[in-house]
Amino acid sequence: MNSPSTFALPLQQRVEASRAALTTARVVERLWAKDYRLWRPEPTEITDRLGWLTVIGEMQEQAVSLASFAKSVRERSMKDVVLLGMGGSSLGPEVLQASFGSSKGYPRLWVLDSTVPGWVRLVTKAIDPAKTLFIVASKSGGTIEVMSLLAHFWELTQKRSGNHVGEQFIAITDPGTSLEKLAAERQFWRIFTNPSDIGGRYSVLSYFGLVPASLLGIDIGKLLARAAEMAQRCRLQTPIEQNPGADLGNTMAALAQAGRDKVSIMASPAITSFGLWAEQLLAESTGKEGKGLIPVAEEPIAPASAYGQDRFFVYLRLAGDRNQQLDRQTTSLIRLGHPVMMLNLRDSYDLGSEFFRWEYATAVAGHLLGIHPFDQPNVQESKNNTNRVLSQLQATGSLPKQTSVTPAQTATQLKRLCRAGTYVAMLVFATPSAKLERALRSVRKTLISVYHVTTTAGYGPRYLHSTGQLHKGGPSRNVFLQLIERMHPDVPIPGKALTFGTLAQAQAAGDFEALRAHHRDVLVISLGLRPVATLNSLRRSLSPSRTVRRATGTSKRRPPSRKK
Repeated sequence: MNSPSTFALPLQQRVEASRAALTTARVVERLWAKDYRLWRPEPTEITDRLGWLTVIGEMQEQAVSLASFAKSVRERSMKDVVLLGMGGSSLGPEVLQASFGSSKGYPRLWVLDSTVPGWVRLVTKAIDPAKTLFIVASKSGGTIEVMSLLAHFWELTQKRSGNHVGEQFIAITDPGTSLEKLAAERQFWRIFTNPSDIGGRYSVLSYFGLVPASLLGIDIGKLLARAAEMAQRCRLQTPIEQNPGADLGNTMAALAQAGRDKVSIMASPAITSFGLWAEQLLAESTGKEGKGLIPVAEEPIAPASAYGQDRFFVYLRLAGDRNQQLDRQTTSLIRLGHPVMMLNLRDSYDLGSEFFRWEYATAVAGHLLGIHPFDQPNVQESKNNTNRVLSQLQATGSLPKQTSVTPAQTATQLKRLCRAGTYVAMLVFATPSAKLERALRSVRKTLISVYHVTTTAGYGPRYLHSTGQLHKGGPSRNVFLQLIERMHPDVPIPGKALTFGTLAQAQAAGDFEALRAHHRDVLVISLGLRPVATLNSLRRSLSPSRTVRRATGTSKRRPPSRKK
C-alpha cells in the first residue's frame, strides 16, 4: 500500500494536472487493451512486448510444476545452482536471492553476470561442479557473456560428469533461439521456453525469475498471488491516485518534467537489492531521446541537506525490518521539502506486488514522457564496439590503449565537472568484495556530501545490459568513471582464442568509445594492484581541504580527530 504523498504546492499541482491528463487520455483502459498508440503510431517492438501484463495468470498455472521441478533438484542432492545470465535474466533472481535466501534444504544460488575473471574464479572455486545445477538464461539465446560462461562451466563439469554433463544444465530462453537448439542437442535436463512477447527487463514474473525462485524454495503461488493482487488494483481507471502503478508512473514523470528526474530508491535492509532490478527497468525503458528517469540504487545515506533539487525519493518500507535509519532520513527529507513516496510492504512476498507495480508505472511514465519504453536503441552500440575491439585484437595482437588518470587527477576533473543536476556513474570492471563495496560507497558519499551530485554505481559488463541505454540515450548531465582492475590471473574461454579478462577489457573499451561518441565525459582509473587503496586515495583527493574558511575570510585549522 502507498502512504499518502504530500509534496510542495508547485510539485503537487504538476502531479495533479498530470493525473487529469492520464484520465482524459484513458491511459489505464488503453494500456490493458494493449493499445500501442499510447507510445508510438506504429506497433513495432510494442505489440510483441506487452506479455508482462498477462503473464501472471499463465505462470500461476505452472506453479505446481515449478515446485515439482525444485523438488527433483533437491532429490538429486544438488548443493549449488549457478545462474548464467545478463540484465533481465539475472537481476530479478539476484533480488530474490538477496531478499529471501535459500530455504532450508534448498541449494545456494549464485548469480553470475560478469566476464571479469576474478568473479568467474570466485564462483568456480565456491562450487563442486558434480553437485551443481547450471541455469543458462538468455532471451536472445546468443548473449556473448552467457555463451562464454556456458563454455567455461560445460568444460569444467564435463571433466567430472563425462557424457552425462547435459543433465546438470537447464535453459531458459525464447522459442526458436540458438540456445534452445543447443540445449536440445546437448541434452540439457530441462528447457523452459518463455513467452516471446516479454522484454527481458519485464520478465521477472515469467520463467526467467520464477525458475530460480522455485530453486530457492520460494512459494511461487504466494509470490504470484501478490502480483495478481497488484495487477487487479492497477486496473482502476479513476481516481488515478488509487491505482498504485499509474500513481507511481504519473508521479515519476510529472516530477521529472519539473526537474526532479533522479528517482532515488531507498529500501529496507532486507530488500535493499530491489533497487538493482528497478534500476534496469527505469534506465533501459526511459533513457532515450535525451530524456529519461535516472534511477539511483543502493546509494549511501547522506545528510538530507546534501541533496540537490533534482531528486524524487521512493521508500520501500518492509514491516518489521530495521527501518529506524531510513525512517529518520525520510522525516528529514520531507522537512526540507524533498518529495517522498512511501510504499509499504507487509513481508518479502510483497516484492511480487512491487515487480508488477514498477513495470506498470514505467509503461505509464513512458507515455507521459513521450518515450517508447520497450526498445533499447543504444544498447547495440557498445556490443558493436566490443566486436570491433576484438577484431582489432585479432588483427594486431593488442587492445586499444585507454589513457588512465591518477586518483588525484580524477578528483581535479570531477571537481570541475560536478555541477547542479549532474550524476556521476561509477562503472566498475572489478571483482566484488565487502572491502571494495565499502570503498565505493565511501567515494559516493563524499561526492554527495561535498559536491551535492547524484551517484550511481554498476559492475561491468552487467551495467551494459542495465543502465547502459540511459548512459548514451538519456539526459547529458552526467560524468562517467570507469574503474578497471588488472584482470589477473586470467581465465581462458574454452573454444575461443580469447580470455575472460580480454573480453571484459574489450567491453570496457567498447563502452568507452560509445560514451565518447555521445559526447559524454569519461574518466578511466586503473585500479592497479590494490583496488581498495586506489579508491581510498580518490576519496581523500575529493574530500574538502582541512582548512575551513569563515565568512570573515579568516581560516581555522581543524584539530586532528582522535583515534578511539
